Amino acid sequence: MKTYLQSYTVFLSSERGLSQNTVQSYSRDVEDALSFLRENGIVQPEQVRRQHLSLYLAELRRQGRKGSTIARKTASIRSFFRYLSRSGVISRDPSAELETQKRERKLPDILTVAEIDKLLNAPPRHTVAGLRDRAMLELLYAAGLRVSELTELDLDSVQPALGVIRCTGRGGKERIVPLGQAAAAALDDYLRHARPALERPGGAEPALFLNPAGLRMSRQGFWKIVKKYARECGIASNITPHTLRHSFAAHLIAGGADLRSVQDLMGHTDLSATQPYAALFPARMKEIYDKAHPRARMDK
Repeated sequence: MKTYLQSYTVFLSSERGLSQNTVQSYSRDVEDALSFLRENGIVQPEQVRRQHLSLYLAELRRQGRKGSTIARKTASIRSFFRYLSRSGVISRDPSAELETQKRERKLPDILTVAEIDKLLNAPPRHTVAGLRDRAMLELLYAAGLRVSELTELDLDSVQPALGVIRCTGRGGKERIVPLGQAAAAALDDYLRHARPALERPGGAEPALFLNPAGLRMSRQGFWKIVKKYARECGIASNITPHTLRHSFAAHLIAGGADLRSVQDLMGHTDLSATQPYAALFPARMKEIYDKAHPRARMDK
């Protein structure tokens, strides 16, 4: 079934417009399921029955996999077999009646405002790498970007003078995100004093953020940068670049921003993806309700 998996990944990338990271995630999940099927003598798509897939999911539960992991793998399996069915490879979709695994409702991990300040001020301002790192951290927190959105920015994506950037999110959707003055200033410093030193002769690289070789900064490279400064600051939490995105959303809501506005800024297609941040500040939601609802208080 390897050939069908390859054509499926092409479909996800070219027709659905999913990012490389998302396509790889789907592919890994499906390959794991297909490996289980092969071990049990199932080698052709038409041989697969619902009970075979149920046995695979039961094995994941036996291994102690998290409910969120099983839910994601179930969604990947459904997507793959739906593709095979619609492509005419199989006459019946064995995943159609799979039981849906409930996802665990886990609140996002965030940093405090004080921790954010320590992290953003950690990079040295007198070195090329420090200026670049500070600009990346400031931009990530100021705009609530995904790490892939940050590393995929090009020079023509940013306009520090106007205080906005243009980024491309999931599904190839483009959005304009405002920047604060601190991020705009850090970005301007980087563009003036650090990026020229990182550029290779000829300056043909379009990427905004460059590594020491003068090429586009990778997701993995920036992940290491975040970890490095978190250790230096003594931030004990298991921080990742996505922690700054979570913190961006949570701090906006804590400051009174409405969910719809935060949804647009983060590029969420569904409001349900934004709602967990509100759960971090129930008192703030009550305060907003009391101020906004016409019958929230009897003395109005």
